[in-house]
Amino acid sequence: MCEHALPLGPRPIVRAGAAARVLVVGQAPGLRVHETGIPWNDRSGDRLREWLGVDRETFYREDLFAIVPMGFCYPGRDPRGGDLPPREECAPLWVSRLLAALPNIRCRVLAGWHGQRFHLADRAKKNLTETVRAWRAYAPETFVLPHPSFRNQMWLKRNPWFAEETLPALRARIAEILGEEGA
Repeated sequence: MCEHALPLGPRPIVRAGAAARVLVVGQAPGLRVHETGIPWNDRSGDRLREWLGVDRETFYREDLFAIVPMGFCYPGRDPRGGDLPPREECAPLWVSRLLAALPNIRCRVLAGWHGQRFHLADRAKKNLTETVRAWRAYAPETFVLPHPSFRNQMWLKRNPWFAEETLPALRARIAEILGEEGA
């Protein structure tokens, strides 16, 4: 559907098993992820796994984690820096279909504004900071995070409450879910 607009062509990067209990929603694959075919296979992924309190092996277990970004393919580079946002056609076409096949999700982790707007709809606040600051209103079923990109270093410095309050609650929730039924 959007092949014409993808600079490197389509290569959907999605990982999801029907037994998965945690849904991780990102924006769209970056260049390294596009090249390897492994979601969150970059420094942002390292930081996300740290935030979740899980190792790489656990994170890629499809019976535990479903990884469903808002855009499945690498959208290209933004001339102003970073990657372009996810293609707008992707999520409305595919995400609901995938979520219907994931009946065991107990927690959604929405990393970045694009996923927050889509999944929270009118429950999202006016911007990412306000939405993440209101994390308690969504937890424990949903955790809202900034994108774990190192480009967000300044945001993390300006909002120390995120590391002090949100991340411990997120880690505890993930540990609780992974501890259920001997995961």
